[in-house]
Amino acid sequence: MRVSTLCLAGVALLCACGDPNALPDPQIENVVDTISISALTGTAIQLPSALSVAGPRGVRTDLSADFDVAFDIRGEVPVFIPRAGLNFPASGLQPGLLRSKKAFAEIEQGETNGYTTRDTVQLAVGDVFVARSRVVCSALAVPLYGKLRVLELDAAARTVTFEILADQNCGYVGLKPGLPDK
Repeated sequence: MRVSTLCLAGVALLCACGDPNALPDPQIENVVDTISISALTGTAIQLPSALSVAGPRGVRTDLSADFDVAFDIRGEVPVFIPRAGLNFPASGLQPGLLRSKKAFAEIEQGETNGYTTRDTVQLAVGDVFVARSRVVCSALAVPLYGKLRVLELDAAARTVTFEILADQNCGYVGLKPGLPDK
């Protein structure tokens, strides 16, 4: 009789808790921000030259490895370089970029596959990308997702400026302004 009582209590507890795979409600609204970063080479070391989707923010690569892609100009070609392309240790899901044919506003969610994670990615003004971060949500072991559009390339200053919307809610992939629903 004691075993059946424990089983019933366990079933009742599971039903009361709801879906154990459900994500908590999102708490952080998605907003569009503008970020400028400088090239890895040919610029002052104190300038940020990489992007962290978590934040989102520019990162100085001399102070932190907490970034997803770096920017450089190779010859006369502006490129983004994912972390693995800079020979950072690669294990598990890697950050990267996915070139989009959609307009920035039309991208509603991050994709789970198809990202360039090792090779350089050429960019030009107007290019749109979906971005996947390194795993930053350690409790769920998942990345964050974002979208960005290149607004300006300044060859003389060796900078890129882009608008970005990055979903900061762990486990969500929604890339529309406001609280994500996906």
